[in-house]
Formats: sequence, structure tokens, C-alpha cells
Amino acid sequence: MNKYGSYSDLELVTELQKGDQAAYTEIYHRFKIPLYTFLWRRIHDKELVTDILHDVFLAIWEKREQIRYDTSLSGYLFSAVRNKLLDTIAHEKVKQRYIDSFYEFIHIADMSADDLVRSKEMSQLIATEISALPPKTREVFELSRQYNLSRKEIAQQLGISEQTVKSHMFNALKTLKLKLGSFLFLFFL
Repeated sequence: MNKYGSYSDLELVTELQKGDQAAYTEIYHRFKIPLYTFLWRRIHDKELVTDILHDVFLAIWEKREQIRYDTSLSGYLFSAVRNKLLDTIAHEKVKQRYIDSFYEFIHIADMSADDLVRSKEMSQLIATEISALPPKTREVFELSRQYNLSRKEIAQQLGISEQTVKSHMFNALKTLKLKLGSFLFLFFL
């Protein structure tokens, strides 16, 4: 018969702090099923539940001398398991972000050199055509597209009416469409 089966939680912790492996084993057997059930209700992943339990019980053994018995052993263990679960979930989220970032990097790296060259050439061509616009039209266009200002904000900043801003934008887009239309068609072929 196991003499530790009749020990209270306080007695088990006291023996555990002295390095008694049998007391540790009794704590493990006494609490493994309730802790497993607690974790299983939150995450239905047998491997992860087992890993968390092993990590918690390993930490209890390694830090047995620092355990302070303030409330109940079950409360201490459930808190330890809950905290480990939260740490694991947070770690998984960080890991997933790194994986997503890596896949995004691979996707971007898959762009061929030809695509990158064409993209750069198109950007230069667009910048050239924008710079060729009449000065006020170019200024209105840049405030709208590069600084994301509204018509009203542009009108206030330049001291012109909203209708004038609208007219400049219409002219800029019409000019760019005419000059870049055929190039854009060729670019996307």
C-alpha cells in the first residue's frame, strides 16, 4: 500500500521540497487526470496537452524548493497549467506570424527579375508623366494621391475652390490615361 496516498497536500509538498521522489509521484498521480481534463476542455490536442502537463510537472520538480504553499496545491497546479497554456498559445501566435511572414517573403522573392524591371520602368514612366503635368495640376494631383488629402483639404491648402481641385484632378487623370494607356496595356501583357 502506498503510504503517500493518505498524505494531505501540505504533507506532500513538504516531502517534495525535501526531494522525496515518491511524494512527487503521488502529486503527479493525484492531479494528472483533473489537469488533463482541464486542458482538454480548452484545447483538443492530445500532444499539446501532454506536453504542457510534462512541462509543468518538470518545472515543479526542478523548482520544488521554491514552492510556497499559500493556498491549495490544486490551485497552484491549475494556475501553473493555465499560465503554461497561455504562454504556449502566445508562442504559437508568434510562431504563426513568423511563418506567414516567411511565406510572404518567399512569394515576393518568386517575382522574376523581368517583372521587377518592368515594374521599375513603369514607376519611372508614371513619375515622368506626372512631372510633365502643368504645375498647379501636378500639385493638386500629388496632394491627392501621395498625401491622400481630400478635395476640401487641398482647396484649403492651396486657397482655391473645391470645383477647381476637381477640375485639376479630372485633367490630370485624363492626361495620364491618354499618355499611359497604351503603355499600361503593354505592361500587363
